Amino acid sequence: VALLEMEENQITMDSLENGADNPAFSSLGEENLYEDCDGPCVETKEERREGKGRFSSYCRKALQPVSKAKHFCKTHAKVLRRVVLGLLGVAYLCYFIVACWLNFQRALALVIMTAVVVFFICWSLFKKHCGAKVLLLLSPIGNCFQKSWPWLKWLLWVALLGGLITWLALDTSKNPEQLISLGGFCFLVLFLFACSKHHSAVSWRAVFWGLGLEFLLGLFILRTAPGVQAFQWMGDQIQCFLGYTTAGSSFVFGNKLIEEVFAFQTLPIIVFFSCVMSILYYLGVMQWLIIKISWVLQVSMGTTPTETLSVAGNIFVGQTEAPLLIRPYLADMTFSEIHAVMTGGFATIAGSVMGAYISFGIDAASLIAASVMAAPCALAMSKLVYPEVEESKFKGKGNIRLSGGEEKNILEAASNGAAASVVLVANIAANLIAFLAVLEFINAALRWFGEMVDIEGLSFQMICSYVLMPVAFLMGADWADSPLVAELLGIKIFLNEFVAYQQLATYKKNRLSGLEEWNGSQKQWISERAESITTFALCGFANLSSIGIMLGGLTSMAPQRKSDLASVVLRALLTGFCVSMLNACLAGLLHVPTEVGNCVTILSSNFSSTSYAVYTCCKELFASSVLENGTLSFTGAWEGLVESALYLTQCCRHYSHASCT
Repeated sequence: VALLEMEENQITMDSLENGADNPAFSSLGEENLYEDCDGPCVETKEERREGKGRFSSYCRKALQPVSKAKHFCKTHAKVLRRVVLGLLGVAYLCYFIVACWLNFQRALALVIMTAVVVFFICWSLFKKHCGAKVLLLLSPIGNCFQKSWPWLKWLLWVALLGGLITWLALDTSKNPEQLISLGGFCFLVLFLFACSKHHSAVSWRAVFWGLGLEFLLGLFILRTAPGVQAFQWMGDQIQCFLGYTTAGSSFVFGNKLIEEVFAFQTLPIIVFFSCVMSILYYLGVMQWLIIKISWVLQVSMGTTPTETLSVAGNIFVGQTEAPLLIRPYLADMTFSEIHAVMTGGFATIAGSVMGAYISFGIDAASLIAASVMAAPCALAMSKLVYPEVEESKFKGKGNIRLSGGEEKNILEAASNGAAASVVLVANIAANLIAFLAVLEFINAALRWFGEMVDIEGLSFQMICSYVLMPVAFLMGADWADSPLVAELLGIKIFLNEFVAYQQLATYKKNRLSGLEEWNGSQKQWISERAESITTFALCGFANLSSIGIMLGGLTSMAPQRKSDLASVVLRALLTGFCVSMLNACLAGLLHVPTEVGNCVTILSSNFSSTSYAVYTCCKELFASSVLENGTLSFTGAWEGLVESALYLTQCCRHYSHASCT
């Protein structure tokens, strides 16, 4: 009987699903409980129920304000949201006014950022509320413009071509060596056209618009005062931002290791940058930027949304991360679109490794400019080498959606970004160990073979310097600098750009520290112009080791297209490498040498250490000194200057010259 009662009173899943209550806690159970009470019960059943009802009533009354507040918030959610945003806006406005009033020069960056944000907010509101009306109002002008476009476009092209030729003639008259970079630019475009898959199907609109956008971006960044200042400021802020890595790496590894050991000094920057990029991706900042950039490229060049989004994403992320933005569409993309996606990956570098290159001492503004300029050029050259001959499923499609992250909150995004970078850091470290060891082995083998036929100092770098020397010269490097630039290009192609940038940083450090240009027959650094050209030329993942990374990443996203991906990758690698060289040619064409300053002022300071400015001024002083019949005299700006002999003595302490004897 007891067993039967337990079976009746136990809770089962069926009874819960059917909504039945547990008999042990039902009113029947309560009645049985009171019936089983042997002695006088203190509290009757009615009193218990009355107490419970009174307690429930108190709880309801106590929670009533909370319920009303919750209902009020739901009913007036939009109004409350506007009130909160308005209060935050007023608070920011007060902060902005105070910051500008205290020190406007200090708050200039805040003013620019605020102006950009306000512009886009106003534009989105204008587009939302007045966009359709404005389009309807301007439709007659648009119809008239479309009718006149067939002859108007030719007039526009002639005017642009005439203006470009006039500007080049005036600009290159001051520095004729810029014409070499212009010739190299034209040669590379013709070379890529010769390698085109379908010559007759080339979309010249995409080609000319892409090259035009690249040229305009380069002109703005390298030649105009606002562009130079903006990108220099951006580079300085990134350098300052990356400096915060020290707080984490010094805590984990200690100050001594991060100051002396390369792995602990540079690789933590990749972890920090990857974490920040993941947070920005979670917040939607990266998607917003990519959409805006891709819209400009798509409207001007006429490319499809999928390939344009991927190439625009390559400005910020790597060759395997950018295609994740369009992962659902990869399986249905045409060969030309896949080629564009691959070319964009090979022609740019990821933001995370850019931070590492900046830590080497490479100019941050040049790296940012190279990444931005590579996007339109990569699309243009991709459409030149592999034109579209199929019917794309995404042409004119406006509902392409970017893939978002799966993180639930910002902390998870930061953690995932840091964790994901561990694989990248380990990959970079392993590649550096392997490639540098293999390079040393190859050099040892080449030296051994060279000694057999009395060739001293034969190495992989020497072979590259001779083979790629014409390419380096065509980009605009001086003939004396071309062997070293060609050596770096060879390291980039056959090893990777990480090793090449390390070597470039060494050359730059030697120049800035004021070492002599030649140490016997060995050149210790390259000119500032050659540095700029090489920085642009190395800025891309176009090397042999990246083929496996590219194929592995895209195959995992679209396994059914494995054979198609493999058939396109080599052509995309060549195109990506040429895009980097086209950027380098443009950098050589638009390069403006930095003014050293007044040499008399520089040498008047009793310098105890050397610098590039001191070396340049001493070289100028050596060139102006004349020794005749044991009498030392000076020409040019140094003639008649009493301190010239003293300055010459100071220069002779650091540099050797015939005048020093």
